Amino acid sequence: MTNKITKLALLLGLLALTSLLTYCSSAGSSDEPLTQEQMVERGKYLVMVGGCEDCHSPKMMTEKGPVPDPSLTLSGQPANAPVPEVPQGTLSPTGWMAMTNANMTAWAGPWGVSFAINLTPDENVGIGAWDADDFIKAMRTGQHLGMGRPILPPMPWQSIGKMKDEDLKAIFAYLQSLPAIPNQVPGPIEPKAN
Repeated sequence: MTNKITKLALLLGLLALTSLLTYCSSAGSSDEPLTQEQMVERGKYLVMVGGCEDCHSPKMMTEKGPVPDPSLTLSGQPANAPVPEVPQGTLSPTGWMAMTNANMTAWAGPWGVSFAINLTPDENVGIGAWDADDFIKAMRTGQHLGMGRPILPPMPWQSIGKMKDEDLKAIFAYLQSLPAIPNQVPGPIEPKAN
């Protein structure tokens, strides 16, 4: 009788272990698609560690220096913010390479002046009319909507474009979850001739 109980206990233990291992391997499987909520959370994390707010969110000055304004998250260069004059001859490929405004949303360099775009889902002035494929194409090609004007420095599209499709889709899902902010960002300014 003891031998039968031992065998039964061993069999039940093996079944429990097999079930546990099967559950653990499937629970962490990357083959399972993420839910929309998981995609948004993953995208939020990638945007945070990627430093996207450093350029795409206007700043507030605090005792610790400039920090992103939470009411304008990822809305780009404020439409009403003045653009400081860039002194001619200040920037060159062999001298000073870049300058930024107080919001760190406008950047000047030998390419001219570039403005961080509105990444909120506003359909008229943000990326609300884009789909995930448009976003991925833009990051892979370095062109607005994957076919428009060039994406200018300091946007690191070359590095971001190397991310997996799943990560880019997660970033896009997060951006689409933000409140739409109707902020019309100016177009780039051509460099001045020296």
